[in-house]
Amino acid sequence: MKKFFSLIATLLVLTAAVVIGRQLWLHYMTTPWTRDGRVRADIINVAADVPGYVVDVPVKDNQRVKKGDVLIRIDPEHYQLAVEQAKALVASRKATWEMRKVNARRRADMDNLVISKENRDDASNIASSALADYQHAQAQLAAAELNLKRTQIVATVDGYVTNLNIHKGDYARTGEAVMAVVDEQSFWVYGFFEETKLPHVKVGDVAELQMMSGERIKGHVESIARGIYDRDNPQSRELIADVNPTFNWVRLAQRVPVRIHIDEVPEGFLLAAGTTCTVVVKPSEG
Repeated sequence: MKKFFSLIATLLVLTAAVVIGRQLWLHYMTTPWTRDGRVRADIINVAADVPGYVVDVPVKDNQRVKKGDVLIRIDPEHYQLAVEQAKALVASRKATWEMRKVNARRRADMDNLVISKENRDDASNIASSALADYQHAQAQLAAAELNLKRTQIVATVDGYVTNLNIHKGDYARTGEAVMAVVDEQSFWVYGFFEETKLPHVKVGDVAELQMMSGERIKGHVESIARGIYDRDNPQSRELIADVNPTFNWVRLAQRVPVRIHIDEVPEGFLLAAGTTCTVVVKPSEG
């Protein structure tokens, strides 16, 4: 009897080991999950549209800002003078156009015996040219006013200032990024899934994000990337395939990015772009 119970116990342990081993195998090899998850966000690079000396930086690094808040103020004196010059030019061109217009109308009303058709046409053309000059001056005024407006650089989204690299007294150059703003409404997660697990991942599936700090975030599969770079098949200078003559017998499954939309974040949890997490996708029954 003792040997019988020992045999039964051994069989039970062996059966449990087989069942547990199979479950672990299915979990690690077929269940759609990955430890290679990265939090991403839209990063807006802030640069000056007009050059000049910085007279004020009313924000600090890592400060939260709202859309429309002033980030940088550039010395507006030169641009204010340009606006005044443009206004004066507009006034001058307008007066010239009105004078030419009156002259053209006066000549158009004269009899053909008093003024020739050629002089009448010349007066009309001169008036049209004066109108074009006036419109050009108006466009120059609009450009000067726009440059003056751009001396104040404002936030285009709600978010957080990061990588602040400009201070009062610095010279801002056109197009040179001096800080960045992380859009707080744009966070998502890229999960890099092995190609063997992609058949179990569908758009709309529920996803759970397990952060390294222990928090769990809810989300769903938003989209799946349709291509990754093939390092084993580069092009030569002649734009033909550069085939590697060797072949690795151990083939590793490629990882394909899967974009996860974040649905719910625990209250008080600080979500930062660049942090890592584990992504577990729960396939729908359908």
